[in-house]
Order: sequence, then structure tokens, then C-alpha cells
Amino acid sequence: MLAGLDWLEAAPADFRSRLKAVRAAIATGEPVEEALHALALARLDLNQLTQLAATVETYLATAPAPGPLARVRLGIIGAGTLDLLAPAIAASALRHRVLTSVVTGHYGSAMQEAIDPGSAIRSAGLDLVFVALDHRTLGLDRTRMTGDEAAEAVEAALAMLRAMVAGLETSAKSGVIIATVVPPLEPLFGSFDAVEAGSVHAMIAALNAKLAEWAAGKGIILLDTARAAASVGLENWHDAGQWHSAKLAVSPDLVPLYADMVARVLAAVRGTTRKALVLDLDNTLWGGVIGDDGVEGIALGQGSAAGEAFLAIQQMALALRQRGIVLAVCSKNDEAVARLPFQGHPDMVLREAHIAVFVANWGDKATNLRAIAAALNIGLDALVFLDDNPVERAQVRRELPMVAVPEIGDDPALYPRRLAAAGYFEALAFAAEDRQRADQYRANAERAAFAGTSDMAGYLASLDMVADFRAFDATNRARIAQLINKSNQFNLTTRRYAEKEVAALEADPSKLTMQVRLVDRFGDNGMISVIIVDRESWEIDTWLMSCRVLGRRMEDAVLAEIMAAAREAGAEYVTGRHIPSAKNAMVADHYAKLGFSRIDGETGGETVWRLAVADYTAPDLPMQIDRANALP
Repeated sequence: MLAGLDWLEAAPADFRSRLKAVRAAIATGEPVEEALHALALARLDLNQLTQLAATVETYLATAPAPGPLARVRLGIIGAGTLDLLAPAIAASALRHRVLTSVVTGHYGSAMQEAIDPGSAIRSAGLDLVFVALDHRTLGLDRTRMTGDEAAEAVEAALAMLRAMVAGLETSAKSGVIIATVVPPLEPLFGSFDAVEAGSVHAMIAALNAKLAEWAAGKGIILLDTARAAASVGLENWHDAGQWHSAKLAVSPDLVPLYADMVARVLAAVRGTTRKALVLDLDNTLWGGVIGDDGVEGIALGQGSAAGEAFLAIQQMALALRQRGIVLAVCSKNDEAVARLPFQGHPDMVLREAHIAVFVANWGDKATNLRAIAAALNIGLDALVFLDDNPVERAQVRRELPMVAVPEIGDDPALYPRRLAAAGYFEALAFAAEDRQRADQYRANAERAAFAGTSDMAGYLASLDMVADFRAFDATNRARIAQLINKSNQFNLTTRRYAEKEVAALEADPSKLTMQVRLVDRFGDNGMISVIIVDRESWEIDTWLMSCRVLGRRMEDAVLAEIMAAAREAGAEYVTGRHIPSAKNAMVADHYAKLGFSRIDGETGGETVWRLAVADYTAPDLPMQIDRANALP
């Protein structure tokens, strides 16, 4: 399953003609990014991946304006030859809605590329660098006969990687990705390899543990290739003949999987991973049809293989919710009937309180998915749709190719495995706020229901809102970076900053930084806004907000804080900029609404706005402002 990317559809028979049509569209300047994304949604072989990557390269060479896909410039250095991996990554990244240009280091010169400021990798203006070394390159390819010698070998390998990262991180704006080391297939002591500290297997395990600790401290971004290799089998991962003849560190058959794993990390860095799992009901969350079989007749729970399989699906969905993935329901059913198992079946793990949006009717599912995305205030490209019915899956793919729709097969016992294998929810961090996100979306739906009044001022006052303003800090750094990279709609410039760049902004006295949290009578909304302002020019570099708080006058509250800081610093004007993207049209008139005046003509659609500090008067706001953690 994992090796074959079985959650994807088979490649279309007319792949080449579709690719040719995209190339023709590129030549005439037509929009092609969604078409490129759609081409990547199938199980492509190495030849097809290479052809698609060449088309991406052609497209990027036209210097296209920002489109719906995120962009990454990636460097790769590592063990052996990377000729197969680089184009496979560029093509696979499209699947995860990232346009990627790839720069590869020279064969056998990973260390030199990393530490030489003039190397092709260091001078290429990269966002990320992927370092994929193996046990041979790291000096862990032979047994050490004492524990001390083994520890020294592991530390030497770690020191080598640290030196490489120290060189690369000055040139890679968004960080360095390090692959865990895949052990060789052949044991020396048999099962005792796991015990003997000097065995190659034990030393690699020790190094990988140190890499995980390093990643937990945010020093690197980890790609766990060792786990993937264990999942598909070391015998399949390592092709001895290919290593000796072509220096391929991974079997060519597994390059598509390896490339997809790298692409998932790129998506996590760029914020294009999915946010919500939308679930069908009949024969997806339980066996049978609730309208026909009733609560007592559906297959669910302990005591039968089918019942336990559907229980496992629900358990995975609940676990995803606990780590911050929003759950929704999209079912062809009478709503009252569809809710019965949630309300009355003793073995249901999922309950109504776990579902942020519940849609059950007899309409088509593409239309209902649009409604779910609108209700959650997220894009369709944030949704994963799980449905046992191939007809429903095909209809959604045809109408909404930006929605992720995994092939899950006919065996419900394998549904959780296929969903997990697809890597839709790749994460770089896990903070306390992630645990609360699903509850926040559900509470937001309750707020919307409560807002059934024409007295908007009264409604806002009744929410008892408290807005907390503070500067960036280490405690919330991961969440700040996550918002910067995931927020698209209410984001004036869509500039992206990785976690290490956020850390630099914290320490930069020339930058005014704000993180804003909002609490109301329904609960904690969490961090809802991030702002970065240049104190020298008083230009707003970044202003983004969660769409969950639209209409609550938070933009007025943010502007009041910016203007107060500008006035205190003696600034004459505050400047704002709207850089249009494929998704932020909703804020095109943001500054106009706040009283700014446009000061120049459009350049590629970009507009610049200015507000005189002397002309600004802070408004009365329907919220309390908490400045206990005052901005510096």
C-alpha cells in the first residue's frame, strides 16, 4: 500500500495528452497551476514524474505572477546520486499544492556544498535545503567494538550534520530538512544488534534519536525516512545492485514514495497541509445504512471484525481531532436519521460534539462540501473527504479537484491505514493551541447561530470579548509561524516566515511584532492575528487574521495598537500594502475601509496605502484590551 501510493488513483491513460495541453497553455500565458495540481493527483511512475517536473520548470521560467499554489525553492544534497529524486520531488509537490524548483548539489560533495559560501547550494537563494545522508557517508558503516568507540562515532556523525546545518541555515530562509538514517538490511549479531551498542544498527538508532531531539528543539526539520523504510521493508528500500552500479541510495521503485514524503514536509512548511477531515457516514463510519438498518442493525463496535474495523476508523478520526484537525460530516441522508448513531449507539466513539459542521441531505456532495468549507471559513483545498463510495469520490474529484479524496479500497479494516499513508496532515510542530482548534471551530459555529440579530453592536457587546496583545515570544513562536504560513484569505501581503525567521523578528528592535488572542463568552479563540511592522519606515510588513473572527472589529483594535505605537515613536505616517494573491481578494479594500489613502498606482495589482498619525482617532471598541504583556 505505502510503496505503491495506493491512496491515489491510477494514472490516466491520456496523461501525455493532458500534459501536452498544459504545456500549450503555458506557451500562451493561460493559468495552469490548478491543471498542474490535477495532473499530480494520480499514481505517476518515475518517467511521468520527470515529465511533469520538466513542465513545472518550464512554467516557472516564465516568472508567473503568484497563483493558487504555494512556492518553494529547494536545495538537495546527500549520499549518492540525486538525479531521480529531484524531479520526482518537484512533481510530487504539486500533489500537495506546492510549486517547487529544485537545485541539486554535486555528486559526492555534500559537506563541501554545505560549508562553502560560494557553492551552488549556498548561493542559489533557497528557501529550504534537504540533507539526505546515509550510514556510509556518516561513518557508521562498520561495527565499533566498545561502547566508547560507538558513542564517539555517533557524536562524530552528529557533529558532521551540525556543521552542515550551521553552514546551510544562513542560506536557507525557511530551514534545513534532515532525513533520518536508514539502517542496512544485513545484521551482524542478528537480534543482538539492538543490544550491542557498537553494532551499525544500534549506532544508527542512537543517531536518529539525537536527530529527533534536535528537531524537537527546532534546530532542524525532520524527515523520518527510517520509519518509511521500515514500513515498506529494508529489503525493498535498499537495492544493492543499484547502489553499486548507480549509487542510488533508495530503490528506484520507491523514489515516488520518497519524493512524496519530502513534498509533504514542503507543504507543512508552506502551510498547504489540510485542516479538516470530512466524513461520509454509511459504510464509512459504520457498516450498513442507518436509514434501512436502524441503530441496532449497523455494524459497529467490539464483537465482530467489521464492527471493530469501523470502530478503528472513528478512533483515528477522534485522534486527528485531538491534534487539531477539524471534523465535519457530509452524508446523503435525512439529517435526523443520520444523527441517531451519534446520539444513541453505545459503541460510537464520535459524538455530535466532535463534529464542527454536520451536513446530511440528499444534495450532491460537491455542493455540500462547498457549504462545509464556507461554514468553517476555510478553503476547499483545506478539506480531505473520506467516502467509501467510488461514484461519490469521482464526482467530488471531477468538480472539486482541490479537495483531497483518497482511494480507500473495499476493506474498511484498511481505511485508517490508507488515510494515514496519504500524509495530508503532516505537521512540523504540535502546540497546546492545536489541541483546542477543533473546539474553537465548533464554538465559532455556535457564535454564528447566536448572531441571529440585526443589532450587531449589541451582539458584539454581548460576546464579552477580551483581546490580548503581546509581542512575539518563544512560547508561541511555533504557532505564530504556523499562522504566517497557513493564513491565506485575510493576509495583506502573504509573506511567509519560517520559525527561525520568527525567532529573528522577536529579537529585532527595529520590528514591532504583535500576536493577538481573543476570548469571548463561548471560549478561547486562540491566536487570531499576527502583525509585523517596520519601526523605521512604519510600513506594515505582515497583517493577517483568522477568518473566524471576521465582523468582530478586531481589525479596528489592531490598527488602534499600531497607531498608538507609531504616535509614541513620533512617526508621521503608517503605510500598508496589499499584495494580491489567488486567495486574498477579500482584503483588497482593507486599508480603504480603515481610512487609509492610496498613494500610488497599481503595480502588478499591488497597492500602497498611507494613514497620517495626526488624523487618526481611536474608535470605541466592543471589547476589553488586555495589555498586561505590553508591547515593547
